[in-house]
Amino acid sequence: MNKSSKYYKLFVRRDTNCNNYRSLYRFSEVNVKWLTEHFLNDGSETRGGALSGERQMRTFLRYIGDPGFQVCVGEVIGIHQTTASKTIWEVCQKIADKADRWIQFPNSMDAMKHAEILWSQNQKFPHTIGAIDCTHVAIIKPHTHGDEFINRKGIASFNVQATCNGQEIFTSIDCSWPGSVHDSRIWRNSAIHNIMHENSSGVLLLGDEGYGIVPWMMTAYRNPDTPVQLNYNKIHSRERVVIERVFGQVKRRFPILKSKIRIKTDRVPALILACFVLHNVAKHLGEQEFEDDFSDPIVLVPVAPVNENRSNTLKMRGDSRRDIISQYLIE
Repeated sequence: MNKSSKYYKLFVRRDTNCNNYRSLYRFSEVNVKWLTEHFLNDGSETRGGALSGERQMRTFLRYIGDPGFQVCVGEVIGIHQTTASKTIWEVCQKIADKADRWIQFPNSMDAMKHAEILWSQNQKFPHTIGAIDCTHVAIIKPHTHGDEFINRKGIASFNVQATCNGQEIFTSIDCSWPGSVHDSRIWRNSAIHNIMHENSSGVLLLGDEGYGIVPWMMTAYRNPDTPVQLNYNKIHSRERVVIERVFGQVKRRFPILKSKIRIKTDRVPALILACFVLHNVAKHLGEQEFEDDFSDPIVLVPVAPVNENRSNTLKMRGDSRRDIISQYLIE
């Protein structure tokens, strides 16, 4: 064998015909062009080998549509891993910067009334503007304060709170909390908690037992023992599950959220936010959902609420409103 022979690494670019384009990039080709124009303005410099706006967008979409290996992304797009890494972060930031346009929680009387009407078109629960829950997104355990990110399954993660409306569109997201933080703590410290607490329109959210009942947050009866309560719990469970369904949709479209995000910890929230923005964009563009291909490795069973420092008055008002709604639902 001639030891002086030179070896070269050969990168082969895959064909991205119409049959596998959507599988690779999670959007149709025409909608990838739309994303490029909307988020990148497609005015990128292409001289000297610079990537076009569309190739930048495809690089990012391939990354979040895959378990998150930049080398594999480079192979598909035909670029070096370092270029892929830089491009992924730049596109991620540009998408996250437009989050306020695509993820909006109703914060006015008119907006809340509109959200209530949207919910009532397909659901029975009265005065409802959406459902709330948390989901975990796995990450590499950070070297600094790593134990704060370990959730109840012993996995390093971010605990992501979100709300959605009756159209399966995210209306808020808080992805800044480590996995060890309880859902109710995230809720109490969120911007939408203050909006709901101060709203005078009487609208409400549906949540699981971990949130605790108040007039603007309806949870299930813990130990239902009457037909009225059983009927309420059945309807509450059927309608609250919309948020879990939407979590499933965004994780199936962007499998990186179901795998393990392998980037710097301080960049993870922006990446999660970008994926949630693109979920809403996919709804806007009429993109079909993806079928489930593998299970969520860190679905957590809801736990009882921690001490929420709720006043007895608020809890009593919440209990009273739940009783009124349960009677309404059975009638």
